[in-house]
Amino acid sequence: MKDLQIATYAASMLAIARAEGEIKEVEAELAAMRNSLTTNELLGTTLTDSTLPVELRQGIVEDLLGPIATPITTALVSFVIAAGHGRDLAAIIDRFVAMASGDRGEVIAEVRSAVALTAAQNTELTASLTKKLGKPVAINNVVDDSVLGGLLIQVGDTVIDSSVRNRFEQLKESL
Repeated sequence: MKDLQIATYAASMLAIARAEGEIKEVEAELAAMRNSLTTNELLGTTLTDSTLPVELRQGIVEDLLGPIATPITTALVSFVIAAGHGRDLAAIIDRFVAMASGDRGEVIAEVRSAVALTAAQNTELTASLTKKLGKPVAINNVVDDSVLGGLLIQVGDTVIDSSVRNRFEQLKESL
């Protein structure tokens, strides 16, 4: 049931973004919001805290996104929070991004790194993955403190682990 709700919210959000002609912008802003939820535990906890009034949680969303995001993105996130689905926000965003990418014929590569990728690194990695997979690839870069260096890439069920941690583990096993 929960998967159906997540898919329904994501599809509805995509339909609104499509109707407004702002799919790419909304997708990028939602991906950034997803990254914030992943890296800022306090933000995620606050947005899902049912003891806080909905208006306060919506205000946090508007204060956070208002100055940097389109009004559509701000309204969509605020709506999800108001509807009591803050705990599902990350999953809804993931489904939205997957649906939007699927519409373009792309696959999503979640790339975890210790620091954000530069535009040049993003472009180079996108080209490399597109060549390797034989399909257009869209990268969702997630900054993850647990990645000491290198990259952890996931495309569907396929994981490419070129992280420093993995290399240390391989070295330790070989010794």
